[in-house]
Amino acid sequence: MSEGHSDLLNAAREDAADEMQVALPLFDDPEPHVVEDDEPEVQAEEPAVEAPPEPASQRRPVPPPANDAEPEPLEPARALVPADFALPRTGPIESVMRWGYRLGIPGPILAAPLRKPAKPRLLGTVETPLAGDRIAGISLRAGQMQVAGLKAPLDKIDYNSPSKLTPPFVRAVHGFLWMRDLSSCATRAQCAGTAGPIFAAWLKANPQVGKGPAWSVELAGLRLLNWLVHAPILLIGEGEKHKPAMLEAMETTARWLDRQVASENDRLAQVCGWAAITAAGLLMPDGKPRRLYGEAGLLRSLGELVSDDGGVLSRSPSAQAEAIALLIDLRACYAAVGREPPQGIESILGLLVPALLSLRMGDRGLGSWHGSSAMSEEALDALVTASGVRSRPMLESRHWGYQRIRGKDGVLVFDAAPPPKPRHARHACASTLAFEFSHRAQRIIVNCGGAELAGALVPARIEQGLRGTSAHSTLVLEETNSTAVLLHGQVGKGVEEVDFSREIIEQGARKATKFEAVHNGYASRFGLLHRRILILSDDGGELRGEDVLEPSTRKGKRGKIGFAMRFHLGRGIEARVSDDGHGVHLALPDASYWQFRLAGTSGEAHCTLEDSLWVDGHGRPHAVQQIVVEGMAARSGERFPWLLKKMG
Repeated sequence: MSEGHSDLLNAAREDAADEMQVALPLFDDPEPHVVEDDEPEVQAEEPAVEAPPEPASQRRPVPPPANDAEPEPLEPARALVPADFALPRTGPIESVMRWGYRLGIPGPILAAPLRKPAKPRLLGTVETPLAGDRIAGISLRAGQMQVAGLKAPLDKIDYNSPSKLTPPFVRAVHGFLWMRDLSSCATRAQCAGTAGPIFAAWLKANPQVGKGPAWSVELAGLRLLNWLVHAPILLIGEGEKHKPAMLEAMETTARWLDRQVASENDRLAQVCGWAAITAAGLLMPDGKPRRLYGEAGLLRSLGELVSDDGGVLSRSPSAQAEAIALLIDLRACYAAVGREPPQGIESILGLLVPALLSLRMGDRGLGSWHGSSAMSEEALDALVTASGVRSRPMLESRHWGYQRIRGKDGVLVFDAAPPPKPRHARHACASTLAFEFSHRAQRIIVNCGGAELAGALVPARIEQGLRGTSAHSTLVLEETNSTAVLLHGQVGKGVEEVDFSREIIEQGARKATKFEAVHNGYASRFGLLHRRILILSDDGGELRGEDVLEPSTRKGKRGKIGFAMRFHLGRGIEARVSDDGHGVHLALPDASYWQFRLAGTSGEAHCTLEDSLWVDGHGRPHAVQQIVVEGMAARSGERFPWLLKKMG
């Protein structure tokens, strides 16, 4: 696959074409003409809604809102400070323990030098508030492991490392993620008959420590933490026979992590390892030195994983959710032994949750960004409830990079930052200046998502395509990505800088929130910058856009260049191109009617419809359509206005 070229829709239809951008006039310019449907327009009376306030640095007085509903306020920015990650105050003995354990002195010698080492056992039963997927657990008890919507018979699973398992199954099998699902579907006694044989089969297939993909720091950390948190479903009743083997496996894995975790480059993987080490120190005898060592490493790694505004540096919603889940389970381990966790854990949870909620759409599920699928409302609510953090979504961020507007029934989320740096990338996408838009519970404009689930129901062969620019609702030039998409979740050269501004604009009685951003991803190859302006009305029923191609140097190049701008439509939307080819009629499942319309100043640009796909929160791909606005643009610069408006 050539650099940046997306073959995303090989699974549905070859349509890896370019993405086009459009520019809308602002309020003081004439609106693009919206063609009325043959049917009389039904105008639903909707109350006015106040737009969310802009940052204080840009705010100017506006008239009071017309109704009594309070606007959704911006969460105040809060920078991390060293105190957030400071270790609890300890005496000289604890400091010596931590130092000695880091040098390799065995924990029992440091914890109790004058007595024999304690017998292996677990010091508490963990009650985590975070539930798993009950349906996946029931499927497991029926003899099939369900991962990202795909089922595989337990007797056909290869537990060896390496094996022929696809990445989603490698993570579920070797990280023992299935234990959470199993523990959520039945009593512990009923689960033991399923968990025991899987554990025994895995242990038999992996006798050598540190060999194969199963012994990455991330998978080993997930495996140990799940063993510790969900041990009762394995060790109860007849599962008691597995107790010696499991306790030995726990200690062996913890010792391996002690030596390997600090050398891991992936920060989320490192946090997995440190969390497991800390949990082992809490729940296993003579574990105080290990706990002290783990807490120091965990708080340091959290400080390197999370940006000042609470978003993980990979910019992946699923990675953000995983970090929250890790801290919830670890906090439950502290509760199991009657200890208070370090204050840094609560501080970081208080930052992670609002950032994750900033990607919540009108149906209360998450948007699809940087390889993640659209997490469902139920899964997101369960995660937030278990965290114990009560917070509104963060509307504006600096490092996390996602900008959010809520105008009554409309929710707009905009990617206004470059892709993550290579050292942070996990399933990085060339999605700069893409957006998602929903109205009430209906997703209207989406991104395809689901690249990290490739190998389950999502075909593995389109993984790179799902990460390309054409899989996102933004502009593409000459069928190339704005940032090069590489193997193993990495990205190459492309977008280096994004300039962004946000403001509330008004003319007379009308108010709206305006986003404007520009990126340089095409500057080196084509000498053009892409500028996108998005304006959402205060009632959420009108979204104006303006996509501008402008020269990156003082003197633009001659000639023309092909472009395409893609708007991937939500599930269930019926679309029809207008007779003049400059608009699209949209009939939504909620019986509302919308129109997408190009302005008359859009030159040769015209609208077509193509097949696309969208991956839901359960990993299932769904056939959808996409609006493609394409044509030739002058290299000297050109603008393409468009309008998406609710008509009835």
